[in-house]
Amino acid sequence: MTLIKSISGIRGTIGGAVGEGLTPVDIVKFVAAFATFIQQQESGRKMKFVVGRDARVSGDMVNRLVCGTLLGMGVDVIDTALSTTPTVEMKVMFENAQGGIIVTASHNPAQWNALKLLNGKGEFISASDGARVLELAENESFDFSAVDELGSYKQDSQSIQQHIDAILALPLIDAEAIKKKDFHVVLDCVNSTGGIALPQLLRALGVSKITELYCDPSGKFPHNPEPLPENLREISSKVRDAGADLGFVVDPDVDRLAIVTEEGKMFGEEYTLVAVADYILQNRKGNTVSNLSSTAALRDVTEKAGGRYFASAVGEVNVVNMMKEVDAVIGGEGNGGVIYPDLHHGRDALVGIALFLTFLAKENLSCSALRAKYPDYFISKNKIQLTPEINVDTLLEKVMAAYSKEEVNTVDGVKILFERGWVHLRRSNTEPIIRIYAESTSSEASEQLAQEVINKMQTLI
Repeated sequence: MTLIKSISGIRGTIGGAVGEGLTPVDIVKFVAAFATFIQQQESGRKMKFVVGRDARVSGDMVNRLVCGTLLGMGVDVIDTALSTTPTVEMKVMFENAQGGIIVTASHNPAQWNALKLLNGKGEFISASDGARVLELAENESFDFSAVDELGSYKQDSQSIQQHIDAILALPLIDAEAIKKKDFHVVLDCVNSTGGIALPQLLRALGVSKITELYCDPSGKFPHNPEPLPENLREISSKVRDAGADLGFVVDPDVDRLAIVTEEGKMFGEEYTLVAVADYILQNRKGNTVSNLSSTAALRDVTEKAGGRYFASAVGEVNVVNMMKEVDAVIGGEGNGGVIYPDLHHGRDALVGIALFLTFLAKENLSCSALRAKYPDYFISKNKIQLTPEINVDTLLEKVMAAYSKEEVNTVDGVKILFERGWVHLRRSNTEPIIRIYAESTSSEASEQLAQEVINKMQTLI
């Protein structure tokens, strides 16, 4: 059993002993602590929270515990039920709520679930705020409400449509141009809530030819839910065999977007943000932000358009904070996470799809031809499983010493800048692993760079 408390929320495997997995007792403690934290910020004001979940099998159980605990804390609850992470973020804004909780373990396998915690702006709470919530939970520093002070509960079934309506109202979304192209789109929604939201979005954008793979929100994932090429062979074949124009793949909570070209090839998860940024920058000069593990192609596209590129630490809240600091017009993460501040400061596959289809329609190119416009960088994504005897901080210090002759960035883990590319090592916020990402101008070179550093790490371990 595993329980991870990080900048990405409270994430763990379902079942087991209290404190060792995401058990009902742990859920109640963390939710009560979060409600207490928000109440302390709001000086006794009546609280309203938005709650939503992805479709994973444990979601209904966790969602009921979350809502019940909030009611017991005197919080009024708006339950969006089966929803998406960006939809809940938007709903917090629409409702002027004081907080939100999303029940999702994002790309993690089915035995996982998590609580993602949102502030009154519909954004993930900061690391310092998260630390305070953990302290309150650890000390059980919360009091439940008396019977006449319990919160109220209501379900809302219109949240996804509200989200879509807000996307359609954006000036850079052109549903008429999309409709004229008569795109044939294949979807893989991994049997989660993307199966509800994406067909609804596409129809609103004028797409009538939709082939659905795994769009039943049963929560029974048909393959590993992380949208990586090795998990997407079926949709690749379907796009090619059906003669479709492209395919879209989302993770269970619909904040990551991967694209498949008409040839059945990966557009490249890293290039989702690159293409969307290219479209935004053609219409509005400005700065961009992605994290340290993202492709250098965004920097190239930004500088070509006359803007400045900035790199943040990994984690959506870090990207958002830097986007605000530098007034970025677009940003996100290289895992297919598009953050478009004109809509909201959160990774959002729905707005990513709408912007990408508008761009594709206006460019009058095939999906593969659009991808060919961008410089080729190749990222190798690897990981080392953590065991109790591995001291991550000590290991990274040893790696730094081993590569002291190279330029090293320590903003988030260790990023080593070689002449032929870079390698970024960091402890994952969501899994008990060290991630090792490497980028170069060929897949062979990036794999070689990654393996060189992995071999060095193995000797140091």
